[in-house]
Amino acid sequence: MQPPSTTTPLDAEVFGLGREAKRIWLTQGLNALTRHHIGHCEPYGRMMASLWPGADEAPDLESVPWLPVRLFKLMDLRSIPADQVARTLVSSGTSGAAVSRIYLDADTARAQAKALTRIFAQFAGNQRMPMLVVDDNGFLQDRSRFNARAAGILGFSNFGRDHLYLLDGQLRPDWDALDAWLARHPDKPIFLFGFTFIVWQSLVMAARRDGRRFKLPAGSLLVHGGGWKKMEENKVDNPTFKAGLKEVLGLEHVHNYYGMVEQVGSVFFECEHGHLHAPAYADVIIRDPASLAPAAVGETGLVQVVSLLPRSYPGHSLLTEDLGILHGEDDCPCGRLGKHFGVLGRVRNVEVRGCSDTRAVPA
Repeated sequence: MQPPSTTTPLDAEVFGLGREAKRIWLTQGLNALTRHHIGHCEPYGRMMASLWPGADEAPDLESVPWLPVRLFKLMDLRSIPADQVARTLVSSGTSGAAVSRIYLDADTARAQAKALTRIFAQFAGNQRMPMLVVDDNGFLQDRSRFNARAAGILGFSNFGRDHLYLLDGQLRPDWDALDAWLARHPDKPIFLFGFTFIVWQSLVMAARRDGRRFKLPAGSLLVHGGGWKKMEENKVDNPTFKAGLKEVLGLEHVHNYYGMVEQVGSVFFECEHGHLHAPAYADVIIRDPASLAPAAVGETGLVQVVSLLPRSYPGHSLLTEDLGILHGEDDCPCGRLGKHFGVLGRVRNVEVRGCSDTRAVPA
Protein backbone atom coordinates (compact mmCIF):
# COMPACT_ATOMS: atom_id res chain seq x y z
CA MET A 1 0.00 0.00 0.00
CA GLN A 2 1.31 3.45 -0.98
CA PRO A 3 1.02 6.54 1.23
CA PRO A 4 -1.95 8.76 0.31
CA SER A 5 -1.20 11.13 -2.56
CA THR A 6 -3.29 13.86 -0.94
CA THR A 7 -1.70 16.40 1.37
CA THR A 8 -4.96 16.85 3.29
CA PRO A 9 -4.76 14.61 6.39
CA LEU A 10 -8.50 14.06 6.75
CA ASP A 11 -8.89 12.74 3.20
CA ALA A 12 -7.30 9.45 4.25
CA GLU A 13 -9.51 6.55 5.32
CA VAL A 14 -9.81 6.76 9.11
CA PHE A 15 -8.57 3.25 9.89
CA GLY A 16 -7.46 2.20 6.42
CA LEU A 17 -3.70 2.81 6.31
CA GLY A 18 -1.32 -0.10 6.82
CA ARG A 19 1.87 0.27 8.85
CA GLU A 20 4.42 1.19 6.18
CA ALA A 21 2.22 3.62 4.27
CA LYS A 22 1.14 5.31 7.48
CA ARG A 23 4.70 5.66 8.80
CA ILE A 24 5.90 7.34 5.61
CA TRP A 25 2.91 9.65 5.44
CA LEU A 26 3.03 10.66 9.10
CA THR A 27 6.79 11.25 9.08
CA GLN A 28 6.55 13.51 6.05
CA GLY A 29 3.59 15.41 7.45
CA LEU A 30 5.06 15.81 10.92
CA ASN A 31 8.35 17.09 9.49
CA ALA A 32 6.38 19.68 7.54
CA LEU A 33 4.57 20.74 10.71
CA THR A 34 7.87 21.01 12.59
CA ARG A 35 9.15 23.36 9.89
CA HIS A 36 5.92 25.34 10.01
CA HIS A 37 6.04 25.84 13.77
CA ILE A 38 9.77 26.66 13.78
CA GLY A 39 8.97 29.45 11.36
CA HIS A 40 5.87 30.74 13.13
CA CYS A 41 6.42 30.16 16.87
CA GLU A 42 9.63 31.80 18.09
CA PRO A 43 9.89 29.95 21.46
CA TYR A 44 9.38 26.63 19.69
CA GLY A 45 12.01 27.52 17.11
CA ARG A 46 14.53 28.30 19.83
CA MET A 47 13.84 25.01 21.60
CA MET A 48 14.24 23.03 18.40
CA ALA A 49 17.52 24.80 17.54
CA SER A 50 18.90 24.10 21.01
CA LEU A 51 17.60 20.60 21.74
CA TRP A 52 16.77 18.99 18.37
CA PRO A 53 19.31 19.87 15.65
CA GLY A 54 17.89 18.91 12.28
CA ALA A 55 14.46 18.64 13.90
CA ASP A 56 12.57 19.14 10.64
CA GLU A 57 14.26 16.24 8.85
CA ALA A 58 13.40 13.31 11.10
CA PRO A 59 14.22 10.08 9.21
CA ASP A 60 11.40 8.10 10.81
CA LEU A 61 8.38 8.47 13.04
CA GLU A 62 10.22 7.70 16.28
CA SER A 63 12.75 10.48 15.58
CA VAL A 64 10.19 13.28 15.27
CA PRO A 65 10.96 15.81 18.06
CA TRP A 66 8.44 16.08 20.87
CA LEU A 67 7.53 18.53 23.57
CA PRO A 68 6.58 17.48 27.11
CA VAL A 69 2.86 18.09 27.53
CA ARG A 70 3.55 19.89 30.82
CA LEU A 71 5.22 22.70 28.85
CA PHE A 72 1.82 24.07 27.87
CA LYS A 73 1.17 24.80 31.54
CA LEU A 74 4.31 26.93 31.68
CA MET A 75 4.36 28.76 28.34
CA ASP A 76 2.00 30.33 25.83
CA LEU A 77 2.84 28.60 22.56
CA ARG A 78 1.05 29.56 19.36
CA SER A 79 1.93 29.76 15.70
CA ILE A 80 -0.69 32.33 14.76
CA PRO A 81 -1.09 36.06 15.48
CA ALA A 82 -3.26 36.90 18.48
CA ASP A 83 -5.99 38.32 16.24
CA GLN A 84 -6.40 34.94 14.51
CA VAL A 85 -7.20 33.04 17.72
CA ALA A 86 -10.76 31.79 17.30
CA ARG A 87 -10.91 29.60 20.39
CA THR A 88 -8.80 28.99 23.47
CA LEU A 89 -9.05 25.55 25.08
CA VAL A 90 -8.13 25.37 28.75
CA SER A 91 -7.33 22.15 30.61
CA SER A 92 -9.47 21.45 33.66
CA GLY A 93 -7.07 22.22 36.51
CA THR A 94 -7.84 22.14 40.21
CA SER A 95 -8.18 25.46 42.03
CA GLY A 96 -4.90 27.36 41.92
CA ALA A 97 -3.19 24.82 39.66
CA ALA A 98 -1.57 25.80 36.41
CA VAL A 99 -3.60 25.00 33.29
CA SER A 100 -2.70 24.47 29.67
CA ARG A 101 -3.93 27.02 27.14
CA ILE A 102 -4.29 25.82 23.58
CA TYR A 103 -4.89 28.36 20.82
CA LEU A 104 -6.96 27.40 17.78
CA ASP A 105 -7.56 29.36 14.63
CA ALA A 106 -10.65 28.76 12.51
CA ASP A 107 -8.95 26.23 10.22
CA THR A 108 -7.56 24.13 13.07
CA ALA A 109 -10.91 24.20 14.89
CA ARG A 110 -12.67 23.01 11.72
CA ALA A 111 -10.12 20.23 11.25
CA GLN A 112 -10.65 19.12 14.85
CA ALA A 113 -14.41 18.97 14.37
CA LYS A 114 -14.11 17.09 11.08
CA ALA A 115 -11.68 14.57 12.61
CA LEU A 116 -14.03 13.85 15.49
CA THR A 117 -16.95 13.44 13.10
CA ARG A 118 -15.10 10.93 10.92
CA ILE A 119 -13.87 8.89 13.89
CA PHE A 120 -17.28 8.86 15.57
CA ALA A 121 -18.96 7.65 12.38
CA GLN A 122 -16.73 4.56 12.43
CA PHE A 123 -18.32 3.47 15.69
CA ALA A 124 -21.83 4.93 15.59
CA GLY A 125 -22.67 5.59 11.95
CA ASN A 126 -23.70 8.89 10.39
CA GLN A 127 -27.26 9.19 11.66
CA ARG A 128 -27.85 11.77 14.38
CA MET A 129 -29.48 10.14 17.40
CA PRO A 130 -31.44 11.65 20.29
CA MET A 131 -28.70 12.65 22.72
CA LEU A 132 -28.58 12.38 26.50
CA VAL A 133 -25.76 14.47 28.00
CA VAL A 134 -24.87 13.25 31.48
CA ASP A 135 -23.87 16.70 32.69
CA ASP A 136 -25.28 20.20 33.15
CA ASN A 137 -25.14 22.97 30.56
CA GLY A 138 -24.18 25.86 32.81
CA PHE A 139 -20.56 26.16 31.71
CA LEU A 140 -21.21 26.41 27.98
CA GLN A 141 -22.16 30.07 27.99
CA ASP A 142 -18.81 31.43 26.73
CA ARG A 143 -17.81 29.39 23.69
CA SER A 144 -14.73 31.42 22.86
CA ARG A 145 -12.85 29.96 25.84
CA PHE A 146 -13.74 26.84 27.75
CA ASN A 147 -12.18 23.88 29.49
CA ALA A 148 -11.71 20.35 28.24
CA ARG A 149 -14.97 19.13 29.74
CA ALA A 150 -17.04 21.84 28.05
CA ALA A 151 -15.17 21.39 24.77
CA GLY A 152 -15.83 17.65 24.86
CA ILE A 153 -19.55 18.13 25.42
CA LEU A 154 -19.80 20.73 22.69
CA GLY A 155 -17.83 18.62 20.23
CA PHE A 156 -19.85 15.46 20.73
CA SER A 157 -23.16 17.36 20.83
CA ASN A 158 -22.84 17.81 17.07
CA PHE A 159 -23.65 14.12 16.66
CA GLY A 160 -26.97 14.27 18.51
CA ARG A 161 -30.36 15.89 18.30
CA ASP A 162 -33.08 16.81 20.78
CA HIS A 163 -30.43 17.09 23.51
CA LEU A 164 -31.32 16.52 27.15
CA TYR A 165 -28.87 17.66 29.81
CA LEU A 166 -29.67 15.25 32.61
CA LEU A 167 -28.00 17.02 35.54
CA ASP A 168 -28.52 20.30 37.36
CA GLY A 169 -25.77 22.65 38.56
CA GLN A 170 -25.08 20.37 41.53
CA LEU A 171 -24.82 17.35 39.17
CA ARG A 172 -28.09 15.86 40.42
CA PRO A 173 -30.23 13.93 37.89
CA ASP A 174 -33.75 14.95 36.93
CA TRP A 175 -35.44 11.57 36.63
CA ASP A 176 -38.84 13.05 35.69
CA ALA A 177 -37.27 14.93 32.79
CA LEU A 178 -35.54 11.75 31.66
CA ASP A 179 -38.80 9.75 31.79
CA ALA A 180 -40.58 12.35 29.66
CA TRP A 181 -37.69 12.60 27.20
CA LEU A 182 -37.41 8.82 26.76
CA ALA A 183 -41.15 8.66 26.16
CA ARG A 184 -40.60 10.85 23.09
CA HIS A 185 -38.01 8.39 21.77
CA PRO A 186 -39.38 4.92 22.54
CA ASP A 187 -37.75 3.11 19.61
CA LYS A 188 -34.83 5.19 18.36
CA PRO A 189 -31.30 4.37 19.63
CA ILE A 190 -30.05 6.89 22.17
CA PHE A 191 -26.58 8.46 22.16
CA LEU A 192 -25.24 9.17 25.64
CA PHE A 193 -22.15 11.22 26.37
CA GLY A 194 -20.44 12.08 29.63
CA PHE A 195 -17.22 12.08 31.59
CA THR A 196 -16.56 8.75 33.21
CA PHE A 197 -16.73 9.65 36.90
CA ILE A 198 -19.77 11.89 36.42
CA VAL A 199 -21.59 9.12 34.55
CA TRP A 200 -20.75 6.71 37.35
CA GLN A 201 -21.57 8.99 40.26
CA SER A 202 -24.51 10.98 38.91
CA LEU A 203 -26.19 8.35 36.76
CA VAL A 204 -25.28 4.81 37.80
CA MET A 205 -24.86 5.36 41.55
CA ALA A 206 -27.71 7.87 41.71
CA ALA A 207 -30.06 5.45 39.93
CA ARG A 208 -29.11 2.69 42.35
CA ARG A 209 -29.67 5.01 45.29
CA ASP A 210 -33.07 6.16 44.01
CA GLY A 211 -34.20 2.73 42.85
CA ARG A 212 -34.45 3.80 39.21
CA ARG A 213 -33.99 1.51 36.21
CA PHE A 214 -34.34 2.30 32.52
CA LYS A 215 -34.38 0.20 29.35
CA LEU A 216 -32.88 2.10 26.47
CA PRO A 217 -33.77 1.13 22.88
CA ALA A 218 -31.59 -1.42 21.13
CA GLY A 219 -28.51 0.09 19.51
CA SER A 220 -28.09 2.82 22.12
CA LEU A 221 -24.50 3.66 23.02
CA LEU A 222 -22.44 5.63 25.50
CA VAL A 223 -19.22 7.48 24.71
CA HIS A 224 -17.25 8.49 27.80
CA GLY A 225 -13.77 9.59 28.83
CA GLY A 226 -11.80 11.11 31.68
CA GLY A 227 -12.32 10.92 35.40
CA TRP A 228 -10.41 7.64 35.81
CA LYS A 229 -8.39 8.95 38.75
CA LYS A 230 -11.52 9.15 40.88
CA MET A 231 -12.76 5.85 39.48
CA GLU A 232 -9.57 4.12 40.56
CA GLU A 233 -9.83 5.73 44.00
CA ASN A 234 -13.30 4.19 44.26
CA LYS A 235 -11.98 0.85 42.97
CA VAL A 236 -14.17 0.91 39.87
CA ASP A 237 -12.48 -0.55 36.79
CA ASN A 238 -13.68 -0.61 33.19
CA PRO A 239 -15.58 -3.95 33.42
CA THR A 240 -17.33 -2.79 36.61
CA PHE A 241 -18.26 0.48 34.94
CA LYS A 242 -19.75 -1.31 31.94
CA ALA A 243 -21.65 -3.73 34.18
CA GLY A 244 -23.20 -0.79 36.03
CA LEU A 245 -24.40 0.75 32.77
CA LYS A 246 -25.97 -2.53 31.72
CA GLU A 247 -27.70 -2.90 35.09
CA VAL A 248 -29.17 0.62 35.19
CA LEU A 249 -29.84 1.29 31.49
CA GLY A 250 -29.65 -2.08 29.77
CA LEU A 251 -26.80 -0.55 27.78
CA GLU A 252 -24.65 -2.93 25.73
CA HIS A 253 -22.47 -0.54 23.70
CA VAL A 254 -20.00 1.49 25.77
CA HIS A 255 -16.93 3.16 24.23
CA ASN A 256 -14.20 4.80 26.28
CA TYR A 257 -11.90 7.29 24.55
CA TYR A 258 -8.46 8.71 25.28
CA GLY A 259 -7.54 12.23 24.34
CA MET A 260 -6.25 15.50 25.72
CA VAL A 261 -6.89 19.19 25.28
CA GLU A 262 -3.20 19.72 24.49
CA GLN A 263 -3.34 17.86 21.19
CA VAL A 264 -6.01 18.61 18.64
CA GLY A 265 -6.95 15.61 16.55
CA SER A 266 -5.68 12.82 18.80
CA VAL A 267 -8.90 11.11 19.85
CA PHE A 268 -8.45 7.39 20.34
CA PHE A 269 -11.67 5.37 20.59
CA GLU A 270 -12.10 2.02 22.31
CA CYS A 271 -13.25 -0.72 19.96
CA GLU A 272 -15.50 -3.67 20.65
CA HIS A 273 -12.52 -5.62 21.98
CA GLY A 274 -11.52 -3.00 24.53
CA HIS A 275 -8.53 -1.59 22.61
CA LEU A 276 -7.88 2.09 21.89
CA HIS A 277 -7.24 2.81 18.20
CA ALA A 278 -5.08 5.41 16.45
CA PRO A 279 -6.69 6.98 13.36
CA ALA A 280 -4.79 7.46 10.12
CA TYR A 281 -3.67 11.04 10.83
CA ALA A 282 -2.54 10.43 14.43
CA ASP A 283 -0.47 7.83 16.23
CA VAL A 284 1.05 6.77 19.52
CA ILE A 285 4.60 5.77 20.39
CA ILE A 286 5.26 4.04 23.70
CA ARG A 287 8.63 5.03 25.19
CA ASP A 288 10.67 3.44 27.95
CA PRO A 289 10.33 5.76 30.98
CA ALA A 290 14.06 5.60 31.80
CA SER A 291 15.73 5.72 28.37
CA LEU A 292 12.85 7.19 26.30
CA ALA A 293 13.68 4.63 23.62
CA PRO A 294 10.66 3.22 21.76
CA ALA A 295 9.18 0.28 23.64
CA ALA A 296 8.22 -3.01 22.03
CA VAL A 297 4.75 -4.48 21.78
CA GLY A 298 3.63 -5.59 25.23
CA GLU A 299 6.01 -3.29 27.14
CA THR A 300 4.75 -0.51 29.42
CA GLY A 301 6.01 3.03 28.82
CA LEU A 302 5.21 6.70 28.45
CA VAL A 303 2.64 7.58 25.81
CA GLN A 304 3.76 9.93 23.04
CA VAL A 305 0.98 11.21 20.79
CA VAL A 306 1.40 12.68 17.32
CA SER A 307 -1.14 14.32 15.02
CA LEU A 308 -1.11 15.98 11.62
CA LEU A 309 -3.83 18.48 12.60
CA PRO A 310 -2.35 21.10 14.98
CA ARG A 311 -1.21 24.04 12.82
CA SER A 312 -2.16 26.94 15.09
CA TYR A 313 0.16 25.83 17.90
CA PRO A 314 3.15 23.41 18.11
CA GLY A 315 1.27 20.43 19.53
CA HIS A 316 1.83 17.91 16.75
CA SER A 317 4.18 15.70 18.83
CA LEU A 318 3.79 15.53 22.61
CA LEU A 319 5.18 13.29 25.31
CA THR A 320 2.46 12.78 27.91
CA GLU A 321 2.69 11.83 31.57
CA ASP A 322 0.52 8.76 30.99
CA LEU A 323 1.62 5.14 30.96
CA GLY A 324 0.45 2.88 28.18
CA ILE A 325 1.04 -0.42 26.47
CA LEU A 326 1.03 -1.19 22.75
CA HIS A 327 -1.02 -4.30 21.99
CA GLY A 328 -0.23 -4.53 18.30
CA GLU A 329 -0.54 -2.91 14.88
CA ASP A 330 -2.86 -3.79 11.99
CA ASP A 331 -3.93 -6.94 13.86
CA CYS A 332 -6.80 -6.02 16.20
CA PRO A 333 -9.67 -8.54 16.01
CA CYS A 334 -12.03 -5.66 15.24
CA GLY A 335 -10.37 -5.33 11.80
CA ARG A 336 -9.34 -1.66 12.05
CA LEU A 337 -5.83 -0.94 10.80
CA GLY A 338 -3.30 1.04 12.82
CA LYS A 339 -1.91 0.70 16.32
CA HIS A 340 -4.16 -0.49 19.11
CA PHE A 341 -3.14 0.11 22.69
CA GLY A 342 -4.20 0.64 26.28
CA VAL A 343 -3.65 3.46 28.78
CA LEU A 344 -2.66 2.15 32.19
CA GLY A 345 -2.42 5.29 34.29
CA ARG A 346 -0.19 8.17 35.19
CA VAL A 347 3.48 8.18 36.06
CA ARG A 348 3.92 8.15 39.82
CA ASN A 349 5.22 11.23 41.62
CA VAL A 350 4.21 13.54 38.79
CA GLU A 351 1.93 16.51 39.38
CA VAL A 352 -1.54 15.76 38.07
CA ARG A 353 -2.09 17.46 34.74
CA GLY A 354 -5.69 18.28 35.56
CA CYS A 355 -7.17 17.68 32.11
CA SER A 356 -10.53 16.02 32.47
CA ASP A 357 -9.65 13.30 29.99
CA THR A 358 -6.71 11.71 31.82
CA ARG A 359 -6.45 8.39 33.63
CA ALA A 360 -4.47 7.95 36.83
CA VAL A 361 -2.19 5.24 38.17
CA PRO A 362 -3.79 3.36 41.08
CA ALA A 363 -2.29 4.12 44.48
